[in-house]
Amino acid sequence: MKKVALITGITGQDGAYLAEYLIKKGYIVHGIKRRASMFNTERIDHIYQDPQLDNRNLILHYGDLTDSLNLTRIIQEVQPDEIYNLAAMSHVQVSFDTPEYTANADGVGTLRILEAIRLLNLVEKTKIYQASTSELYGLVQEVPQTEKTPFYPRSPYGIAKLYAYWITVNYREAYKLHASNGILFNHESPIRGETFVTRKITRAMARVALGMQETIFLGNLSAKRDWGHAKDYIKAMHLILQQDKPDDYVIATGITTSIRDFVIMAGKEIGLEITFTGKGVEEKGYISDIDEMIFTSRVGLENLSHIKDRIKKNNSGMNNNFTPVISVDPSYFRPTEVDLLVGDASKARNILGWKPEYDLKALISEMIHSDIKLMLKDAYLRKGGYRTLNYFE
Repeated sequence: MKKVALITGITGQDGAYLAEYLIKKGYIVHGIKRRASMFNTERIDHIYQDPQLDNRNLILHYGDLTDSLNLTRIIQEVQPDEIYNLAAMSHVQVSFDTPEYTANADGVGTLRILEAIRLLNLVEKTKIYQASTSELYGLVQEVPQTEKTPFYPRSPYGIAKLYAYWITVNYREAYKLHASNGILFNHESPIRGETFVTRKITRAMARVALGMQETIFLGNLSAKRDWGHAKDYIKAMHLILQQDKPDDYVIATGITTSIRDFVIMAGKEIGLEITFTGKGVEEKGYISDIDEMIFTSRVGLENLSHIKDRIKKNNSGMNNNFTPVISVDPSYFRPTEVDLLVGDASKARNILGWKPEYDLKALISEMIHSDIKLMLKDAYLRKGGYRTLNYFE
């Protein structure tokens, strides 16, 4: 018999990669997505199957973590062997603007799933993976962070996830559920949401290279994060639920990088040298040099002249006329900042046998080259008189 998995948030980055991974392993995958007037299935379109087909291995359901009756009905119908709760209001900055919804979906939403398993008498059958987060550590109490590091969340998102973490532990201990937390540090990919800082950088850097955008506006450039590839991290999720005993695991690379350095690395991937000047809200980044061979091979010869013009301007000595490629916008600062996150995944390596295959350079390379292809397509359509939808310009 094939294993049956239920993934909440299947249309997100992690849900899409995980669904594809499990299908390749022979699972039947059920996914929960929120109802919207648009399909919003781009990340899983390549594995989508028409509902009229027999013997499908991917089946979608409309649902929401804020609706307990809906979740209970779906779980009862699906009878899953494994549940991966990946759905969440996952944007930390936005959680300050929507704290009540964030608590309802990210915190109590997890409780609804756990309680459904208990009430439906699926405790012996269903294993549960709860997507936890490095944002639990917030104002970090030690470096690096491990499973034993005290939590100190600094956002409504982190606090909601703290409740989800502890309610998962509580149901594991009280009702003997096979329920585990994966404390995943930041993980990115070419299909990361456009408003997350890493994808915002690679997407905008591609647009700068193609002459479609002048400046990228960012928040705290000194914030440091432990970035890995989502493809590596979804494998850890699966490994966690294959263990005989439930437990909680940090999943991380153990390397921390500032947003400023992420920008510099993204620039180098397409032959651009980015130099920063100033401090705080006055800090700016400029294109200070170019490797023409790398740039033309990865972006195109036809885009070289406008970049060279920007370098010439930046070296002209007229400070007031410089066009920065990076500027700081204070509106992106969090009310309570998280300055440093770096995880120690020794437990996952020793028990799960997990280790990441991607390093940060490979991750950035994959992301920016994917975004260059995407923006080249966008530029081609615009040249032909078609304007693509872009709500964030």
